[in-house]
Amino acid sequence: MTYNRERAADLTMALMYLSIHDGTRVWKGYEWDVLNFLHERGLISDPRSKSKSVVLTEEGEARSKEMFAKYLAVAA
Repeated sequence: MTYNRERAADLTMALMYLSIHDGTRVWKGYEWDVLNFLHERGLISDPRSKSKSVVLTEEGEARSKEMFAKYLAVAA
């Protein structure tokens, strides 16, 4: 199945916002193609490590928060 990688990356960033822990670490249980795409864009650390999480860059943290607000947040 083909998919829109850009949109998948945005939705993944929104979901990553839900799992932020230890500052800017997030669980990396997402599609490898999308994780590699996010790394290439400078939004997360290299996902090819033994760690079960990756680190959001400063830009990645901002993008994650923005995508969460856009797709998942409930208006107050």
